[in-house]
Amino acid sequence: MEHKGTVLLETNRLILRRFVIEDAGAMYRNWASEDEVTKFLTWPTHSDAAVTKAVLSSWIADYRKPDFYNWAIELQEIGEVIGNISVVQVKENIKCAELGYCMGTRWWGAGIMPEAGKAVIKYLFEEVGCNRIAAAHDKNNPKSGRVMQKVGMTCEGTLRKAGFNNQGVVDEVWYSILREEYDRRA
Repeated sequence: MEHKGTVLLETNRLILRRFVIEDAGAMYRNWASEDEVTKFLTWPTHSDAAVTKAVLSSWIADYRKPDFYNWAIELQEIGEVIGNISVVQVKENIKCAELGYCMGTRWWGAGIMPEAGKAVIKYLFEEVGCNRIAAAHDKNNPKSGRVMQKVGMTCEGTLRKAGFNNQGVVDEVWYSILREEYDRRA
């Protein structure tokens, strides 16, 4: 894999970019403060914008690493960040990137996350050289699985009591797309 880090990606409606500290207010307001957003995540709802600012400071420092991938999802129409999509784990030996994502509830169901996911998948396959891109969701959060389906991933199965999030120990449903499958569809 040829790691290139978090680079600017654009779609019809979105700008996928690095976070800047000035995004703290919008991140807190648009999703990090929403219990419904964090329900199935591994981090708690932020109690205030200072927590969000501290998280962003950490992420911004990590941008110096070429294998750190964390995009702010900016909706061009409003000029604010409304969510993020990131590589939560890289498995170098098998050229695999595992994705994670979240977004404010006001934008759920509008096709925004699949649009962002397709752009990130394209970049990871075509520029970084991944052979496999995977993601998992809590079995009780099937909407996240719909995003995985919409970006072209195939369900691989459920790992019982294999994950942990704000709900406790949970069943994880795993999806993936392989480079050869992506190439056939592209």
